Amino acid sequence: MYGRLRCLWADGGYAGQLVQWVSRVSRCAWEIVRRSDTARGFTVLPRRWVVERTFGWLGRSRRLSRDYERKAQVAEAFVYLAMCRLMLHRWVKI
Repeated sequence: MYGRLRCLWADGGYAGQLVQWVSRVSRCAWEIVRRSDTARGFTVLPRRWVVERTFGWLGRSRRLSRDYERKAQVAEAFVYLAMCRLMLHRWVKI
């Protein structure tokens, strides 16, 4: 099902259930990105910026700025549409 997926990064909050799910569903490598216990204030975590950047791109879509959808399938479809729109604009360079 996830044949192209090679590596998975996740926040420390997802460590429990995610580890079990990934080992059951796919054979990809995974890494939990944790914040150091000695860190104070804001610190940049490795690979965390990828997720935050993607959320920023999705937030530009008016429909995805709030959670309007009743069904998860509809919300997922709008995420696909937003990312297709983003990639199309990059390809065409409007």
